Amino acid sequence: MSTYVKRAFRYRFYPTDVQAAELSRTFGCVRKVYNLALRARSQAWARQERLNYGATSAMLTAWKKTEELAYLNEVSSVPLQQTLRHLQTAFTNFFADRAKYPRFKSRKRSRRSAEYTTSGFRFREGKLTLAKMAEPLDIVWSRPLPEGAVPSTVTVSQDAAGRWFISLVVVDPTVRALPSMDAAVGVDVGLTHLLTLSTGEKITNPRHEHRDRARLALAQRRLAKKASGDGANRAKARRKAAKIHARITDRRRDHLHKLTTRLVRENQTLVIEDLSIRSLVRNRRLARSIHDAAWSELRSMLEYKAAWYGRRVITVDRFFPSTRLCSHCGSIVDKLPLNVRTWRCGCGTVHDRDVNAAKNLLAAGLAVTACGAGVRPQRESSRTGRSATKQETPRREP
Repeated sequence: MSTYVKRAFRYRFYPTDVQAAELSRTFGCVRKVYNLALRARSQAWARQERLNYGATSAMLTAWKKTEELAYLNEVSSVPLQQTLRHLQTAFTNFFADRAKYPRFKSRKRSRRSAEYTTSGFRFREGKLTLAKMAEPLDIVWSRPLPEGAVPSTVTVSQDAAGRWFISLVVVDPTVRALPSMDAAVGVDVGLTHLLTLSTGEKITNPRHEHRDRARLALAQRRLAKKASGDGANRAKARRKAAKIHARITDRRRDHLHKLTTRLVRENQTLVIEDLSIRSLVRNRRLARSIHDAAWSELRSMLEYKAAWYGRRVITVDRFFPSTRLCSHCGSIVDKLPLNVRTWRCGCGTVHDRDVNAAKNLLAAGLAVTACGAGVRPQRESSRTGRSATKQETPRREP
């Protein structure tokens, strides 16, 4: 790789009572500034006016001088400026049709976090001290940072379970392209087996949420019985349910990291299907299992790790009949219900449903590579014969 990769290293830390109070105050101020800036930009948009980051930054200076918002001076100004930059990015993504319109941050539901740039922290001899704090954070260095790495940004967050995390973005010189190889694999995702490879290997779905479903249901029932409001008992019950959710998420992410790293290291080309998760979860019987499998997160990991290590991920159009197509003779069966796991083609070949799909995905992906076409071939409408790919005009900012 010609350039080094920026990576985020995440660690647990345990703040003192003073540090926890300072960070909680910072989270509140960050949320307040974000909401004020979003309201100002929305009102300006309604008046056909334009506000950018520079304008909201000047407004922040004015807000700090008012009696009502004077408390914004008590926390570091760096996270407040960073949240305005995040809002600018959100609007940029909205006008480019990459995201929905920015939403206001909620005290109860939004992520509690604050981002510090180099002017907002000091990192010396493995100790990190944030602005407005006298003592360094007590960080559990579960894995070492790259030798000589200096963080460019630091993000402090607290999850719903009450755990504190610090994320350091550093340049990692150890991430280099792996030696090229000829191996290629088709990957078919599923629920009984999380992945089925074109080699015939099947990787069992751990079903992390299903394993803790009884404990989670009990914790949620106890939470539902607590009186609404900000009482201590309700907060305690909410934290217990959040801890179960956090354990499920941690186990799932750990498994996906190990799995995707192995696939990327063992194969030069990986072919996957471009699934529409939003449409699939409309099936109320399968929605919970689909969310538990985390297919979107799996694909995201494959894509960024392939970019790191010089591999290639090819996505095949979601309307390609990978399951119903015979990988031996190329004929297509009309119907193949989900309960049919093996089927016999007219040519006499007996197929395992998932293995056959993985083989067809691999063949389609390699064909696309050989022809030099795009990774998502345009499909023709059966009614008009024209390309059915939707062309959208990006929104314009007033």
